[in-house]
Amino acid sequence: MGQTTIPAVVRDAAAKFGSAEALVDGPVRLGYDQLLERVRTVARAFAACGVEAGDRVAIALPNTHHWVTAALGALYAGATLIPVNTRFTATETVDLLVRGRARALVVAADFLGTDRHAAIRATGAGLPDLGTVVRVPLDQPHRPVEGTLGWDEFLATAARVPAADAEARADAVRPGDVSDILFTSGTSGRSKGVLSAHGQAVDVAAAWADCGQVTDGDRYLVINPFFHSFGYKAGILVGLLTGATIVPQAVFDVRAALRAIERERISVLPGAPTVFQSLLHEPRKGDLSSLRLAVTGAATVPASLVRRMQAELGFETVLTAYGLTEAVVVTMCRPGDPAELVAGTSGRATAGFEVAIQGSPGEIVVRGPNVMLGYLDDPEATAKAVDEDGWLHTGDVGELDAAGNLTITGRLKDMYICGGFNVYPAEVEHALIELGGVRDAAVIGVPDERLGEVGKAFVVGTGLTEEAVLAFCRERLANYKTPRFVEFLDELPRNASGKVLKRLLSEEKA
Repeated sequence: MGQTTIPAVVRDAAAKFGSAEALVDGPVRLGYDQLLERVRTVARAFAACGVEAGDRVAIALPNTHHWVTAALGALYAGATLIPVNTRFTATETVDLLVRGRARALVVAADFLGTDRHAAIRATGAGLPDLGTVVRVPLDQPHRPVEGTLGWDEFLATAARVPAADAEARADAVRPGDVSDILFTSGTSGRSKGVLSAHGQAVDVAAAWADCGQVTDGDRYLVINPFFHSFGYKAGILVGLLTGATIVPQAVFDVRAALRAIERERISVLPGAPTVFQSLLHEPRKGDLSSLRLAVTGAATVPASLVRRMQAELGFETVLTAYGLTEAVVVTMCRPGDPAELVAGTSGRATAGFEVAIQGSPGEIVVRGPNVMLGYLDDPEATAKAVDEDGWLHTGDVGELDAAGNLTITGRLKDMYICGGFNVYPAEVEHALIELGGVRDAAVIGVPDERLGEVGKAFVVGTGLTEEAVLAFCRERLANYKTPRFVEFLDELPRNASGKVLKRLLSEEKA
């Protein structure tokens, strides 16, 4: 685990990078020195509202400058951060607030036409721990709501707390203190709260930045949600550590992203493969000459996509990576790796991790200083996930080559058995994505009287027929791996990190 804290990193960034742009969000443009001042103000405001060191602060906002300053301000005040998925329903959000015993909530008043706070209140849930609610107006002018503070009102409370108090809070934070509780995406059952420490959060961000060779000359468009470790740790924290400029995008919109790339001279653009597919499909792209680095993962990445990203979008470097909330970034490719390696593997271990394959069919296990501290209030689940020797059992299946490159071949829980043979959907998806016209694909097992289970493919693409897709698979895959059914969709249901929600597909089984 690293020997520093996020408040220390915020201070260091201001000292190193001064007035260089730290954060650009529409008309808001903050230098690193101004960002530190804003973070200190937010820390004092939280203290004024009764948030103590060790208390938990929940943030339910899209990617805006408010998220960055609220999160860093809470951490500067010695609080623990609980990022809330903006796609969660009010009921799911209340569940997190209750389980996390959140003392304060910073919530979008009007994101995507919904008053998130009103929806939470409408559940009628008692939230006895919640002392402060800050409603952030994003699309509409601020309207006062009883018992809550507007963003500007909240910042104004900082005047009640001396600056020295906030500095003392930041000084008291230790590398081993819990920095955040990130709830897993809940793709399989109820989400679990993953506890990480300050030193770990900084370590994994530094490793990611090192693999991507990010510098203070980079400008980073953050499409990945801040409530996810990819947007928060491999986004905001990477900016702070390197001096890169963070440009958040609240909702992914391909044309708005292209305009931002041109206007802000974006050089770093990570995202799920669908982000790059969308950019490639847009006929008018504008000036993309500033693009340098793409990092992708969370889904199948065909070599043809890597080559097109380099040739048509102008990326000098395309990297794939593998991570999970419990370990953030475990493996990553390196600049100079060939397209086949980038597409076919998720790279080599990083951030001090050991990676191994255990048992049959070969579960990926990881060990190292940056494995989570545990699950919130769930010692049983923690013991099940991290064994006595410190190995985190990921639930993913994979292989390691002689050079230590990791290939993900599937999820243990996604595996189905066809005629007595194990089938890993990731392998079938990898074959499907190479068929011309296929933009996206997912495979699940569906019940079959004779064989137990057979494959059903969900395909997003153009100019395809079920016969053509199945014929393509038969040429490339063993009979038991070849899907028996194909359904065409406009898009696959995905969570915020780009992973396909297979339980939703399962509800549409043949």
